[in-house]
Amino acid sequence: MNRTAESVWMQCLSFIKDNIKPQAYKTWFEPIKPIKLSGEALTIQVPSKFFYEWLEEHYIKLLRVALVRELGEQAKLIYDVRMENTYSSNSPQTVKIPSANRNPLKPQKVTVPIESKRELKNPFVIPGLQKVKIESQLNPNYNFNNFVEGDSNRLARSAGMAVANKPGGTSFNPLLVYGGVGLGKTHLAHAIGVEIKDKYPDKTVLYISSEKFTQQFIDSVKSNTRNDFIHFYQMIDVLIIDDVQFLSGKAGTQDVFFHIFNHLHQNGKQVILTSDKAPVDMQDIEQRLLSRFKWGLSAELQSPDYETRISILQNKLYRDGVEMPEDIVEYIAKNIKSNVRELEGVIISMIAQASFNKKEFTLDLARQIVDKFVKNTKKEVSVEYIQKVVSKYFDMDVATLQSKTRKRHVVQARQLAMYFAKRMTKSSLASIGSQIGQRDHATVLHACKTVDNLTETDKQFRKYVDDLTKKLTF
Repeated sequence: MNRTAESVWMQCLSFIKDNIKPQAYKTWFEPIKPIKLSGEALTIQVPSKFFYEWLEEHYIKLLRVALVRELGEQAKLIYDVRMENTYSSNSPQTVKIPSANRNPLKPQKVTVPIESKRELKNPFVIPGLQKVKIESQLNPNYNFNNFVEGDSNRLARSAGMAVANKPGGTSFNPLLVYGGVGLGKTHLAHAIGVEIKDKYPDKTVLYISSEKFTQQFIDSVKSNTRNDFIHFYQMIDVLIIDDVQFLSGKAGTQDVFFHIFNHLHQNGKQVILTSDKAPVDMQDIEQRLLSRFKWGLSAELQSPDYETRISILQNKLYRDGVEMPEDIVEYIAKNIKSNVRELEGVIISMIAQASFNKKEFTLDLARQIVDKFVKNTKKEVSVEYIQKVVSKYFDMDVATLQSKTRKRHVVQARQLAMYFAKRMTKSSLASIGSQIGQRDHATVLHACKTVDNLTETDKQFRKYVDDLTKKLTF
């Protein structure tokens, strides 16, 4: 049977008409025009962006049911949105936007054991509410559909999918996803949570950053509700903690997290963690906690390769309903190599420039924007990286640099590493000292003063500082 966009849409409309009030049908469905049917994807034209947003917010379930009846489970809906205020009055511009096909995530209710008349405090809500209602804190826009797979993230993504299909029931518990800035750790963590909420609506999923977790713990100690804090977290089915490396040096928070982690793990609950470094490289985290991080799977996210960067850009453009010439997409992918956030940032800047300044997408415009991004992206320098560069410069290994030896050239190299770590990283003096051979903060302070003095008085030493500055900044 040869089906057209019109015939499919007419069938959808007859179903929709039976399920909503006549006035709503007249306002929101009569103005829609069917444009194109391509396999299981139906494109419909709507009069404005507001119109599209209203349909997505209020009628997405109804549209989904109608489309699935006509086109099967794989049905897709694409909006052709007429853009107002475009500068060509004769032919108004349209953009194509795929339906997100997502319902907002519902808050979860948890049954709280009533052991006493005292109400269990939920650190997320105002005290005094009767029911412990837990918002998952998840962002439904961070889902698996728009997490582009490539060689750089395949293991982490596949493990994430396995966990989402069977939370707490795989050997990936905890699942620790680690990698550099802007590679998609937070996106993947949210995607796992969103997928679990879709598949298991009754499971209590909670996403929280380690800073917020720490702050809540401090508040609970101040208000003498530490036990409530622990009990609250022990009720969660899937706990997602972002940037777990920020627990370093916080002994009290690590202790409380250790107890929560043990309880969840023993009860078959799922723990998902993200970090900017592998467990083996984490400093100032208790050994007993680190060993637990290693129980499950540690999966690394690496910088995306060229093909994956192309896919990420195309996916972003498709979701924003923007068409961009292939040569421009390729140019951006070739020149922005470090992370996904920058790739998307270039696309957002291109769209903004083109729409605000009424410019076309050109290779020149792409060059200008990419140049700014590359110039503004300073290399992230870590204490670990500084130690490697300094050791290599003085022809020794990192272990010698960190050792207890008092040989003059080793001591100078160690002091220089401390000096650059203080200058170029955000690490505290205590953290720098502990990473460079388990020294205390006073040793780091002394090293920085010594380097400053020697730079002014010793010509050879000043050359060391100049050489190392060049190596660390270029």
